[in-house]
Formats: sequence, C-alpha cells, structure tokens
Amino acid sequence: MELSAAAWLAVLLAALGGALWLRAGQERRRRAKKGRLPPGPPALPLLGNLLQLDPSAMYRSLEKLSERYGPVYTIHLGSLPCVVLCGYQAVKEALVDQANDFSDRGDFPVFYRFTKGNGSPFNPINPVCRAVANVICSVVFGKRFDYEDASFLTLLDHLNENFKIMSSFWGEVYNIFPRLMDFLPGPHHQIFRNFESLRQFIAGHIRRHQESLNPSAPRDFIDCFLIRMEQEKQDPLSYFHTETLVMSTHNLFFGGTETTSSTLRYSFLILMKFPKVAAKVHQEIDQVIGRDRAPCLADRKLMPYTDAVIYEIQRFITILPMGLPRAVTRDTPFRSFLFPKGTNVIPLLSSVHFDPSQFKDPNSFNPANFLDENNSFQSNEAFMPFAPGKRICLGAGLARMEIFLFLTTLLQHFTFRPLVTPAEIDLAPQCTGLGNVPRPFEFQVLSR
Repeated sequence: MELSAAAWLAVLLAALGGALWLRAGQERRRRAKKGRLPPGPPALPLLGNLLQLDPSAMYRSLEKLSERYGPVYTIHLGSLPCVVLCGYQAVKEALVDQANDFSDRGDFPVFYRFTKGNGSPFNPINPVCRAVANVICSVVFGKRFDYEDASFLTLLDHLNENFKIMSSFWGEVYNIFPRLMDFLPGPHHQIFRNFESLRQFIAGHIRRHQESLNPSAPRDFIDCFLIRMEQEKQDPLSYFHTETLVMSTHNLFFGGTETTSSTLRYSFLILMKFPKVAAKVHQEIDQVIGRDRAPCLADRKLMPYTDAVIYEIQRFITILPMGLPRAVTRDTPFRSFLFPKGTNVIPLLSSVHFDPSQFKDPNSFNPANFLDENNSFQSNEAFMPFAPGKRICLGAGLARMEIFLFLTTLLQHFTFRPLVTPAEIDLAPQCTGLGNVPRPFEFQVLSR
C-alpha cells in the first residue's frame, strides 16, 4: 500500500521514540551554546521543520520561507540544523567571498553510506544517456561501449534509477533520518543495491587494468590512478587507494552522466516549446558552421545567441536546485551570525537563478538574460549551475563542452517536432529533490 508523505512522517515520529527526542534536544543545545545561528521557523522535536516543507519541491518551500525569515535563516531537517542561503548575494558572500570557510562537504547520507529511427516518435532518454556516458567511459576506462552492451545498459539503468529515487520524497527523508530509514521498507533501499552493482562493475574494470597496466603508457584515468597508487604505496597518509579509485570513478559517472543527459533532454523540450528560439539557433548554426563540417569548441565564441540559449536553459531548469550541501571548515563569522565548525549549509541555487535583482522576469525563459544591448554574449555572476567556490563541480568544464557540442551537432542536422502543441509541453519536473528530473516524453527528430 502506498502511503502519503504525511503518513510516512507520522510513522517516522512513532518509530523514533523518546530516546531520540532527548538526544535531539541535547544536540540542539550543544550547537546553540557553541555558535550563533540565524533565526528561522520554530522547529518541532524530532521532525524539525519537515511539516513546513513540501517533499515534492523542497527548494520551493525553502524559497517561500526566505520571504519571512530573510536570505540567511536556519531550518531543522529532523534534529539537524541547516543554514539556508537564499538569493545571489547571500550565496556569493558565502561560497565565493568566504570560499575557504564554506569549502567542506555537507552531510548527504545516501552518498555517505556508499562511500564507506528518424521521423518515428521516441523517448530520448536512452540514446542521450548512452552518448553522454560514453564520454565518461572514454576518460575513465579508455574505451566506449556498444549501445547494446548488456553490462553498459545495466550501469545506465542503475544511474537513472538512483537519480530519480534520490530526487524523490524517499531520498529526501533518507538524508534526514538515515539510521531509521535503514530499517524501514521503501524504494530507498534500491539505491544501495544499485550502488553495490555499480561498485562491482567498476572494480572489475580496475582489476583488468591492473593486469594489463603499462606505467610508461597510461591509457586513461584508472591507469593514472593506479600508477600514483604504486608511487605512494609506502606513504601511510596517501589518498590513493583502490577503494578511493572505485568511489572516485563512481562519482565521475554519476555527476557526469545524469546531470548532463537531463540538461540535454530539458533542452529538447524547451526548444520545442519555444520554436522561435529554436529557429534562431538553427539560423546561427547555418551561418557559422554550415552543414559540411562538425561543430567545434572554437565556434562557440562566434555564436552568441546559441551560447545565450544554453546558459538560459541551465539557469531556467536549475538541474540541482539546492546544490549539494556544504559545511563550514571552522567557526565562521557570517554577517551578524557565527556558524560553528561543521554546520551544514544549503546554498539554494534556485533562488540565485530566479533572483529578480539579477535576472529580468526570471520566471520566464529568455535568452536575452545573457545578451548585451549589441546582442553579444554576456555572462552573469549569478549564473551558478555548477555551484561556485572551492567545491565547484569537478566536471564543469567537460559538461559545458558536452552540452554545446551535443546540442549544436543535433540541431545542425535535425529539427525536433513535439507530439503536442508547444503550449501543452510541460516543463515542470517529474520529481525534484537532489535534482530536477524532466518528465518522460516522446518527440520526432526530422532531417533538415
């Protein structure tokens, strides 16, 4: 039987019991004595502010709370206090101006547990994911997989499923009550079964690399890591270990496949919803690149409108609306507050991308947000899809290149035709939590 979010919260409250209530109170008092966190909404024992948050769109709830409590406030996710940074100015002051202080990784328990045919309608998720994932495979494994390779397809299925579950109510609740959720039934357990399958897949490739390794001719990321492991094997403080290699490889896959493929799928939807925008991109591609050669990165600086469209797509969809949690590295003064060392911080990237002080009419899709009065490309410091500061996404540069090359190559040869009218295209995510996951859709791809 499917239980509602409210029903599950009631189950959680009953299961935790009085012992955790006392423990939560002690933890709050300990933190309160050590620092001076900003005020926020009153919190219930155990549940904190969960009843004030919509699990299907938590970042929207956090943005709404900032209207009452300001751009820097504290919420409690269960017993855990988290400082929310809302709007461009607050996020910039913390993650950029005080980058060193805010450079630690925040709690994210679902990751933590692991680290211990043209013309016919079709769903683009599979070909897009396979193409994007093969870019990472070339870097990490030194090879590409056939699109019908069974082990490769299983890998992608696990990545897709984990991204969806981690962006659902179940993923959100696990991150708040990880110990309890380990004992409760639900789809969140599939995340860790998938993680284990991915670990075995990666470990198998590492073993094969070890058997054929030539230290004088590294072939890929795994070879380079293995060589460094050998060089530092006598160093007790070395970070280069087999398990670290497994986890690093997994993170490259997860971060470099899901976010990029989701951005591309959203791009298709947006270009079909705004056909005049798509027509102008087609025109610029024809003028700068033509039809006789493949696009290259050097073309990008000659294509200001296309570049602006790509930036606006990333701003508008904000694929990771709450970013990934940060934590302060030491007792940190911030504005009129004092964040104790280890305080979790939520950089609300959605609030930056939809900040009306930085973007005109931010709730509308408008490439002019990244064009100046002469229609030349103009970036904006409030553009933060990869999060700023010391923990900027490791694959940000690769993702930028991939999105430009994939999109321009497809638009050079094809037009996208929706199966419904543009007005009927729904850009609202299927689910949102860790990420904004686009709704499944089919469309036609026609030769130009």
